[in-house]
Amino acid sequence: MNTTPEHDARIANMTFASVYPHYVTKVEKKGRTIEELHQVIEWLTGFNEKKLKTLIEEKATFETFFKQAKLNPNAQLIKGVICGYRIEDIETPLTKQVRYLDKLIDELAKGRKMEKILREPK
Repeated sequence: MNTTPEHDARIANMTFASVYPHYVTKVEKKGRTIEELHQVIEWLTGFNEKKLKTLIEEKATFETFFKQAKLNPNAQLIKGVICGYRIEDIETPLTKQVRYLDKLIDELAKGRKMEKILREPK
């Protein structure tokens, strides 16, 4: 299943600031912390808390957000289905990156251990 150009454009133009509060609510509702959320985001993007705050204040789109990110080399290990799409089948790089983030946050909210979420070697 692949994404449509309209879907990809909608994701590219969505602001990180508009989605971030939903991430916070999702993880806190399941007993996880904002610190853990930031740890997951930093692992994927390289953004520390200060940089995240700046991107939120600037209302950066996901396109801008991921252009500035230094994607973790182990990001390609993130697999599975999120929002009805199999991540490994998504061809548009930006859409795939946003789904990586969604999948990590979903795993965090589901109580998965941090070392598994961060794809740390055994």
